[in-house]
Order: sequence, then C-alpha cells, then structure tokens
Amino acid sequence: MSRVIIFGAGGRAGAAAVGEALRRGHRVTAVVRVPAKYRKLEAPGVGLVAGDVTDAEAVAALAAGHDAAIAAVHDAGAVPDAFFTAAARALTNGLTRAGVRRLVHVGLSATMETADGTPLMDTPGFPEEFRPFSHSHAAGTAVLRTAAGALDWLVVSPAGDFDHDGARSGRYTTAAVDPAARISYGDFAVALLDEADAPRHHRTHIGIVEI
Repeated sequence: MSRVIIFGAGGRAGAAAVGEALRRGHRVTAVVRVPAKYRKLEAPGVGLVAGDVTDAEAVAALAAGHDAAIAAVHDAGAVPDAFFTAAARALTNGLTRAGVRRLVHVGLSATMETADGTPLMDTPGFPEEFRPFSHSHAAGTAVLRTAAGALDWLVVSPAGDFDHDGARSGRYTTAAVDPAARISYGDFAVALLDEADAPRHHRTHIGIVEI
C-alpha cells in the first residue's frame, strides 16, 4: 500500500485518479479548494482536505509522508497565465520539501509537438480561442522543465481528447499527438497511477490513447 496525494481531486480526471488509487489499495489524500462541494469523494481510505496548489507551504504540509503526487489542477476563476506557473512552482518547491520524489501532472495535447516539431497549439487551424489557455498550460510545464532539484516529474495528457462517456478497459498506450485520438477518464487514471506506482517516463510529456 502506498500513500498518494491528488491535487485537483474534484475534477473528472482527478476523481477518476482517486478511484483508481483506491482500486489498487492505496491511501489517498484528495485535495480540493472547498471540501464541502466534493463529499462524493469521501470513502474509506480517502482523506478529503482543503488546499491551495499555488501555495508551496500548503503543498509541503499536505504532501508530507506521501509516496507520490498527482496533479489534475485547474482554477476557472484564476488568470491561466498566473495559475499554471504558480502551481508548477509551488508543486516543485513544496513536494521537494516534503520529500515526495514523484509528480504525475495532467497536461494538454495542444502543447504536444507535431511531426515537424511545432506544438499543436501553434499550427494553422488550431482554434484561436483555445490558444491562451494552451500557452498558459505550456508555461506551467516550462517551469517543471527548468526547475532544479530531485523531483521526478511527468506530464501526461490524452494524445487527443477524452472520451467523456467511455468505460475503463485498463488498456492504453503512448502515442504522438492526434486530435482524433480518445481515451476514457478511467483508462487515463490507470496511466496516471501506473506512472505514480512504477515510473517509466521521466521529466517529459507523453500522450496516451486507448487501445
């Protein structure tokens, strides 16, 4: 049994990760902004707590004693440019201080590079309204890439998008960015926990697709 802390546990990806961690017999600390809104996460083996992922002190205090961290964070009320970079800095700092060596972070396929090395978000035809959010996500990943220290981080995203109604099959594979690719939240959670439990990819961004 391991102890896993999941930041952003109230979202669909975060909640799926909580469920997958419990399926594996892990103890989970589920971090959300307002616990009263997410009582559905309460279960034996889950500690539901309030926390600010942009506050390194809070991250360090909450993460102490855990074996790995998963971040599936987003704040619809925050300025994306500020939120994703602040979260990445706080996670890097706080997890290191807490002695947590592994971070698996949910990312966006839009920030992945196409065959010619151009990020999908910068290719012709990419929806203009999604560019600012995508670049903000990329800025958060850039903080992880340039951070010093021992934190073994990984960004994982769908190679394309989520299959919002798909069921968990337990099967997935890594893949290059493909806007048509889909993966269920259940299978995405399998990949997150696989990488938290037995890391295979390090300090990079991978896309995954259902098989």
